[in-house]
Amino acid sequence: MTKPLHTTPIFYFTILRHGESQGNFEGRHQGQADFPLTDIGRRQARTLVDRWKLEKKNFDLIISSPLIRARETAQIISTDLKVDLELDPLWMERNNGLMAGLSPEEVSEILPQPDFIHPYQAIGQTGESQWELYLRAGRAVQSLINRSPGNYLIVSHGGLLNMFFYAVLGIAPQPNFHGPRFRFNNAAFATLHYNPSSHRWYVIGLNDHQHWNLKED
Repeated sequence: MTKPLHTTPIFYFTILRHGESQGNFEGRHQGQADFPLTDIGRRQARTLVDRWKLEKKNFDLIISSPLIRARETAQIISTDLKVDLELDPLWMERNNGLMAGLSPEEVSEILPQPDFIHPYQAIGQTGESQWELYLRAGRAVQSLINRSPGNYLIVSHGGLLNMFFYAVLGIAPQPNFHGPRFRFNNAAFATLHYNPSSHRWYVIGLNDHQHWNLKED
């Protein structure tokens, strides 16, 4: 009798950025300012649900940032796929201090940035440093692995999700925001697997938004 390749349960993670928000549409630095989804953002979430229904994709639990743009995205998916939804503030976007909700022009006028920014420096004077965001992302990873192995959907934000990948891949924050960037378009997702018996992460896909090509009735 052929033995299975492994007997240890595996964690399956789908890491999703929220749909387009009003802050995205207006080009604002959102941070933890609570902008709702636009109609386009809601359509993005619904077309993603349509895709996952076609693929017969199932989740054991959806975990979402409580900020409305992520929460609304998660609620659309939760309702249509009939999966329980849990809110967790660890998955909130970076606290960007006094920059929250401002346009780039307003930030340049009110909060001019220094030429050199070290990773321990608060953003927007009162917000999280890159290192603090990295540590929070690490706690978010830990909170996932503390759960039972299963298939989880995480709905979050671009800044936090980049630090999630830094934490998973062992990349330290760099000065002036140097280092790799992991692109997440609105309503795009990454897929990862984690094998706890070998402490090995598998990155299966990044910035997947094939559902954008689906037409809504």
